[in-house]
Amino acid sequence: MFLMIYAILINLIGLYVMNADKKRAQRNEWRIKEQTLWTIAIIGGALGATIGMNLYRHKTKHASFRFGLPALVVVHLALLLIYM
Repeated sequence: MFLMIYAILINLIGLYVMNADKKRAQRNEWRIKEQTLWTIAIIGGALGATIGMNLYRHKTKHASFRFGLPALVVVHLALLLIYM
């Protein structure tokens, strides 16, 4: 149960952070570091970040995000299946 709640929350955070960074980029404001985006994705928010990347068209030109985030989603799903 805890694992599912964690997965939902961290993915909502990943989605939110992609949206927030996109808005900041459009307004030429202080940006969220790519390291922060990757940290959120690595600790479980890859699905939310991937959805946010595609939904908000943010970081889609970066090959590391375009291919790395979906690859992390596969890894996270595999880990969820193993531990459930």
